[in-house]
Amino acid sequence: MKPYDYAQRKGVTELSWEDCAKLAHQLAFELAAQEISTVIGIARAGLIPATTVALALRCAFFPVRLTRRVDDKIVHDHPVWLTDVPAPVAGQRVVVIDEIADSGETLALVAARVRERGASQVVTACLVSHTWADPQPDLCGLVSDALIIFPWDKCVFVDGHWDLHPELAAAIRAQGKTPPD
Repeated sequence: MKPYDYAQRKGVTELSWEDCAKLAHQLAFELAAQEISTVIGIARAGLIPATTVALALRCAFFPVRLTRRVDDKIVHDHPVWLTDVPAPVAGQRVVVIDEIADSGETLALVAARVRERGASQVVTACLVSHTWADPQPDLCGLVSDALIIFPWDKCVFVDGHWDLHPELAAAIRAQGKTPPD
């Protein structure tokens, strides 16, 4: 499935901040047994669960950024690197975290780069994964093929007020539903 093919989603699932915190804590619990020493968070939205996990495990944290977007519009077919994996991952047990595994490509690219930088172990994790993600993350809190609405993505500030993110509104309409006001 092509990333951002919203018409193929099966329903809509809105997650609260509390839901996301529980999923991140679940990941931290599972990662603690693997003695992870470093968390790599994928910017933008993956930084939220990655920071939560890094704080819970009390370990090193580094952000990376690769994206298909420019000015919040999808312009690339594949993620483009903006902020690379830092050298201090060498020799470390690393988890790469994003908020969602849609195609699986972003997590795979970052994990490969972490391995290139010499990490001794690399695990991939996310809050939510779709069944078609390939590769699947090593760990995820929730598997769902619904359109996932995260609390940090739901609304955007436009012309002095908050509106439903236009991309989410279009994705909801693509499912034949009416977006909330």
